[in-house]
Amino acid sequence: MASTPGILTDWPWKPLGSFKYVILLPFAVYNTYSYLFKDDEVERDLSNFLIFPFLLWRMLHNQIWISLSRYRTAKGTSRIVDRGLEFEQVDREREWDDQILFNGTLFFVINKTIPGASHLPLWRADGVIITILLHAGAVEFLYYWLHRALHHHYLYNRYHSHHHSSIVTEPITSVIHPFAEHIAYFLLFAIPMLTTVFTGTASVASSAGYISYIDFMNNMGHCNFELIPKSLFSVFPPLKYLMYTPSFHSLHHTQFRTNYSLFMPLYDYIYGTTDKSSDSLYESSLKRSEDVPDVIHLTHLTTPESIYHLPLGFAALASKPQTSTKWYLWLISPITLWSVMMTWIYGRTFVIERHRFDKLRLQTLAIPKYKIQYSLQWQSSAINSLIEEAILEAEEKGVKVLSLGLLNQGEELNRYGGLYVRKHPRLKIKVVDGSSLAVAVVLNSVPKGTSQVLFRGKLTKVAYGIVNALCQKGIQVSAVDEDQYSKLNKSVNDSSASNLVFSKNYSHKVWLVGDGLTVEEQLKASKGTLFIPFSQFSLKKFRKDCFYNYTPAMFTPASLENVHACENWLPRRVMSAWRIAGIVHAMEGWNEHECGDTMSDIEKVWEATLRHGFQPLMLSTQAKP
Repeated sequence: MASTPGILTDWPWKPLGSFKYVILLPFAVYNTYSYLFKDDEVERDLSNFLIFPFLLWRMLHNQIWISLSRYRTAKGTSRIVDRGLEFEQVDREREWDDQILFNGTLFFVINKTIPGASHLPLWRADGVIITILLHAGAVEFLYYWLHRALHHHYLYNRYHSHHHSSIVTEPITSVIHPFAEHIAYFLLFAIPMLTTVFTGTASVASSAGYISYIDFMNNMGHCNFELIPKSLFSVFPPLKYLMYTPSFHSLHHTQFRTNYSLFMPLYDYIYGTTDKSSDSLYESSLKRSEDVPDVIHLTHLTTPESIYHLPLGFAALASKPQTSTKWYLWLISPITLWSVMMTWIYGRTFVIERHRFDKLRLQTLAIPKYKIQYSLQWQSSAINSLIEEAILEAEEKGVKVLSLGLLNQGEELNRYGGLYVRKHPRLKIKVVDGSSLAVAVVLNSVPKGTSQVLFRGKLTKVAYGIVNALCQKGIQVSAVDEDQYSKLNKSVNDSSASNLVFSKNYSHKVWLVGDGLTVEEQLKASKGTLFIPFSQFSLKKFRKDCFYNYTPAMFTPASLENVHACENWLPRRVMSAWRIAGIVHAMEGWNEHECGDTMSDIEKVWEATLRHGFQPLMLSTQAKP
């Protein structure tokens, strides 16, 4: 929002929320029906029929740029501005598709009301040439002066400051403007298109090609990495006046009073508004190499739809906890299936995000495997190979710590990461499974004054650690499964063994739960029971009258930079204990692995974590009706 919003700031369909696309429905349905089922050639207009598919193409085009930009900036290669995104910017840029909706509505209306705008041929060379000339001349010139006018304090405070709220730009930043600005931009970009209509030279290629060109240049120019090779300007030096670069426009967002041009810097050079550091920033950005992180967190995909919740996926979804599959994702199930096939074929670990914490550079990588694949025995070898490869590559780069997230540290898979340390005993990189911090988080989630808890769930390294610690504190732990009780009893110290009991009593008010808890068992809990999970994956909530903690996690310090996506089902700025453990391990400079059968001192890890600014997540939720 601009600092002092002017008239026509909000889009007319804002009250409709996610149902805003209904305004396109009548046009799309009528044009599709007319073209496919009517015999009258006047009614069967191919150019009108193609408007809706073209709008879908624009959305796909923009999304490709968003994913590419986030991937490249996460790696760090050729990055321009070394600052991060935050949730505030993601929320502000959430409605980037409004301008496509606006343009689409106007295209439908113009096609039906302006003579010569319908029944366009697919191609006319003269119309394409006219479009190019008018853009290079009239549009670029008028935009330059419109842009300078928008930087006058009156218009800037009421309109254009909304766009400039984003210092670090993403491709979609290019279209984040108030409604009034988009009206002006449409009138400007309509000059070549309407001219070809009035001169009878319009075609599908000239109109669709021109809009695609605008989208391409807008997206490219707002990337936070330089991608235009220097060789282009060496082969054709005048090109620097005809095509801007991401670094050129980035200076406009950091300096505000320079580099006003649309796509052609020519007018900045003519009127003396070119930033003096344009060439040097371009050169330095191109030379910037890939970041070498200090800490890597290795996670994996969970469900086929989880690809959309990654920072590389849909920005709006990634900025919210992944709770359930959105209904509209079913509409793009063919794309989901394609993404599954691509991850299967590509089969390489990929970077999904980066952070900076104090002096540490953090990076998150994802194994291209889904949760269900971790339960398949025949997939174990392939998964272990990917994890081992990621560890060895990190070792070669000089990474200090690698933490294993989700099922990448399974007991059956690799003995909590111990497999790799035994296989490569000379590893300098420290492999961390985060078990000690996970135990500490659960222990500190048990309400003060609790004298007994119920234990139910799959026995894991974390589970054994929790039960041992609680028994030593004098808290009675009731195991409802006889086989689990027998195994736990063998691991508990003799001095505190009396605090572990076998019981079929489900009346406890605090339940420590993990994988394997059934619906029937949840239903046996008394009203007001607090479920505290110790598992990697969240518990399915079936009781509306009970409380459910998140999986072991903590709030991150405000100094953690570039936090603009949620970690799976966790709230904003909350990080899983297994992930935090790797960061703390590096901050403390601990020179030992925490994997396999080894668990760090729980109290020492907890105190270090608090000291570095991470805070307990004292939040429970009730199941929604």
